[in-house]
Amino acid sequence: MAPSPSLKARALRALARREHSRAELRARLETHAETPEELDGLLDELEKRGWLSEQRFVEQLTTVRRRKFGADRIIRELREKGVSGEALEASRAALQAGEIDAARAVWKKKFGHLPGTLEEKARQQRFLAGRGFSAEAVRTVLKKLRDD
Repeated sequence: MAPSPSLKARALRALARREHSRAELRARLETHAETPEELDGLLDELEKRGWLSEQRFVEQLTTVRRRKFGADRIIRELREKGVSGEALEASRAALQAGEIDAARAVWKKKFGHLPGTLEEKARQQRFLAGRGFSAEAVRTVLKKLRDD
């Protein structure tokens, strides 16, 4: 069954604004589709033509989020948006490889100075942990900064 022109137009408008995961686009369009089969057919067609790409979605989201967040938080967000397990594992490896550098950049932007007291150190650690950086990355960043 061919998708209705308005359903395809809605999908293309959404994809023109930004990348979407298949699950995200499905949720956005399901109220406008006459049948689930129509929606599945449209999503398959968009993937076949390269207009809907899980890989591009993952790359775009990780690039944008990496400026503020750690690997754990980004992976959780990707999982919530319906990204497949294979893509999650591939992005996890790449994100964890740059975890310390990203944590250092976020720390520098937010604080820029070493903690003077234990309370300040705890506050900085909580901030980085809340942003999704691993405990190891947080310890490494603060220890390396202190040693330098």
